[in-house]
Amino acid sequence: MSDLHDDYVEGDVNTIDEDEFTPDASTASAVLHYIASSLADDPQAVAIDVSERHGKVVLSLSVGPDDMGRIIGRRGRTAQAIRALVSAAGSRDGVTTSVDIVD
Repeated sequence: MSDLHDDYVEGDVNTIDEDEFTPDASTASAVLHYIASSLADDPQAVAIDVSERHGKVVLSLSVGPDDMGRIIGRRGRTAQAIRALVSAAGSRDGVTTSVDIVD
């Protein structure tokens, strides 16, 4: 009977070093940028900051002050739809995403 860890070698390519692992959310970021730029009157003011918090990729979206209401929508429905689409795009990359809309 063999142990599962008998074949383990330090630095094995099948292991993930927590310090070197940075999730890639390029698809989710591109989708968020496309949607926000399409909705905004001033697409040049759209900015996205990507960070990681608690194993989750956080995309912070900032738009011009005149476009904030358009991005959030009535009762937050547009923001909720944006979050759902970006979450689906993030799952393509294998990451969990969250969208924060900042002032």
